[in-house]
Amino acid sequence: MNKFFQTIGQSASGLLRDEEGAQVVEYALIIAVVSIALVVALKALTANGGGFSTFITHVTNCLSGTSCP
Repeated sequence: MNKFFQTIGQSASGLLRDEEGAQVVEYALIIAVVSIALVVALKALTANGGGFSTFITHVTNCLSGTSCP
């Protein structure tokens, strides 16, 4: 039983020394923060007839060929 706990301890210390997992977590946190910022920004731009909605309408009209200013 003592050998079992010793093996678990060695595995845990190996995981703590391994920095690759930490980098993945850091990248995931960065992606999450950027994603939240984009959602908030797009929500603000589209609220109350914001300019983003108008821009998307103009792009859609240009791509469909109806009118392009």
